[in-house]
Amino acid sequence: MSPLIHHITLTVSDVERSAHWYQRLLGDAQVVERTMPGWRRIRMAWPDGLVIGVTHFDDAASLAPFTHLTAGLDHLGLACATEMEVREWAAAMTRLGIDHGPVEEAPYGWAVTARDPDNIPVEFFCPAR
Repeated sequence: MSPLIHHITLTVSDVERSAHWYQRLLGDAQVVERTMPGWRRIRMAWPDGLVIGVTHFDDAASLAPFTHLTAGLDHLGLACATEMEVREWAAAMTRLGIDHGPVEEAPYGWAVTARDPDNIPVEFFCPAR
């Protein structure tokens, strides 16, 4: 049996700003907020099953922008069915004014990457078939 990823929760410097950015990019989501002593989370669930949480911890070790060079996370990869879908995400980000890199072609697929407000890379990826 191989488990599937149910959700991802990212530590961010500002939950409101991050939740706004993700919904601007991915569309409106069902939102649930949770606050406990020392932290606040916004959980976003989209109709297709994608669930992303963004959490701010009051005593975060650093509010410096994310770097993939720190152990823990390299990037968030979102599945696309076709190369054209990757290109459509690139065009949508351009229309939304969201900075992103070029559509990259690798031996194993196509990808386009943007960075969220904390510099976490968000990649739209389609594997080569």
